[in-house]
Amino acid sequence: MAKILFVMTGVDYWTLADGTKHPTGYWAEEFVVPFEALKGAGHQVVVATPGGVVPSVDKGSLAPEVNGGQETADHRAEVVSTSPELAEPIALADVDLAEYDAVFYPGGHGPMEDLAVDATSGALLTTALDSGKPLAVVCHAPAALLAATKADGTNAFAGYTLTGFTNAEETQAGFADKAKWLLQDRLVQIGADFREADPWSPNVVADRNLITGQNPASSAGVAEELIRKLS
Repeated sequence: MAKILFVMTGVDYWTLADGTKHPTGYWAEEFVVPFEALKGAGHQVVVATPGGVVPSVDKGSLAPEVNGGQETADHRAEVVSTSPELAEPIALADVDLAEYDAVFYPGGHGPMEDLAVDATSGALLTTALDSGKPLAVVCHAPAALLAATKADGTNAFAGYTLTGFTNAEETQAGFADKAKWLLQDRLVQIGADFREADPWSPNVVADRNLITGQNPASSAGVAEELIRKLS
C-alpha cells in the first residue's frame, strides 16, 4: 500500500480581472475519480491544504450536465460530503514529503488563486519532482507549478513536457476574456513544452515522474498512470 498526498486549494473563489470573485474551489470529478481509483487499488490518501482549511468543492462541478447525468453527480456529491480525508486535511506547511510515495494535485479554478503563488506548495513540488516520486497534476492544478521556483530563479518544470487546461477550453468555458491570465500561456512562459489536445478530450502527458492531465475528462487517465507508476 502506498501513501498518496493530495494537495488541494484552500479557497472558494477566483479573483477575475475586474476584481470580482468567481465562486469556485476544487472540481469534484478531479478529486473523486482519482481518489476512488487509488483507494480501490489499496492505497491511502491524505489531503493537505494551505493552512489546513477544509477544501471547498466548486458547486458547478456537482451539476448533472458535467457529470454525465444525475446518478454520477449524486455519487460524487456523496463522496465529497462523506470522505473523512476531505473533512480533516493537514496543513500544507506540516507536510513531510518523506512520508509519502506520490503527490497528486486536483484542479478547479481554486489553484489559480492560491496555489499559483504559494511558496510552500512550490517548494513541495520542486522537492517531489527531484525525488523521482510520481507527481500527478490535472486541469487547472498545473497553476501550482508556477510557484516552483529554484534557487537560480528558474522554474523547476522548465523543459518538461506537460499539459493543463487550455486557452481554447477557457474560452469555451466563458472565462478567457475575464481572467487575469491564462494557464496555458503561463506554462509556456516558464519554459514548459505544452501539449494541447482537442478541447474537453482526455489528454494525459507523462514526462519522467511528472504526470499531467488537460481537463476533467483526463482525471481517470491520470489516475491510471499514477497507479501504474506505483506498481
